[in-house]
Amino acid sequence: MEMHQVRYFLAVSQTMNFTRAAEMCAVAQPSLTRAIKLLEEELGGELFRRERKLTHLTEFGQRMLPFLRQCHDSAQTAKTLAKTIRTGALAPLPIAISRSVDFSILSPVLAELAQNFPGLELKFVRGDEGEVADALKKGNVDIAMAGPFSEKWERLDTWELFSEPLVVVVWRTHQFANFEAVDPSSLAHERIVSRPYCESFDHALRLVRKDAAPGKLHEAATDDDALKMIEAELGVGIMPASAACPASLQKVAMRGVSLDRTVHLYTVAGRERSPACTAFMKLLRTRDWQAAGLH
Repeated sequence: MEMHQVRYFLAVSQTMNFTRAAEMCAVAQPSLTRAIKLLEEELGGELFRRERKLTHLTEFGQRMLPFLRQCHDSAQTAKTLAKTIRTGALAPLPIAISRSVDFSILSPVLAELAQNFPGLELKFVRGDEGEVADALKKGNVDIAMAGPFSEKWERLDTWELFSEPLVVVVWRTHQFANFEAVDPSSLAHERIVSRPYCESFDHALRLVRKDAAPGKLHEAATDDDALKMIEAELGVGIMPASAACPASLQKVAMRGVSLDRTVHLYTVAGRERSPACTAFMKLLRTRDWQAAGLH
């Protein structure tokens, strides 16, 4: 079935006249008649009944009419959508971000991107390192931001964006709240709010606990949940310095250790990128992360 056959059928069903339908479609009447005949053969039934100067839809044609109209409308919608994407009037951009990356880091970049692409349509996928990598590999997203991937593959393109220290996050009345820095060993017996989706958390926990007996953990699903748990004084957190903490919480540096986490930009080599995706990449890679408080 070809779309011009469907278009000719709809024109005849509207005019009930093959001559006027041919004029409407700007095609010779024999060509229109032949196309509809081929459509009838493909569908396996007569669509029109011609009685001298009168033309009627057969019962089969009446049943086919709504489906073929829907087929035509869907094709027109697809063509319109393709044109808007091609011309930049619509710019979809699916992005995967690790749950450990605070969205506020991206806000200035996305605001600038939106100014240059009025048709920008963002879609975000959140996950841990494995889920972000899987979304990128399967083509569900065009670009990703996360810590180091444990699995590398041949077509993975990687750029380091910035590094930042992990800090201790406590509530305002906690004993550490007024300290400039704390020794990691001071946290060995604290109840800690675990962030298993963060690529650097396990390393940080091992550094803090060392040879101490395993302490009790609360496990959070998102950084927002982790912050609320700390606010409720359920435990202390080990989080990136960029975490957007409310005024009720305090960030405290860790003394005597170099505990940074690095965030990378990932794409798939050879995969076609939209103009919006390319611009987003350039904005991220040329951004002055140090001026933004990162390095």
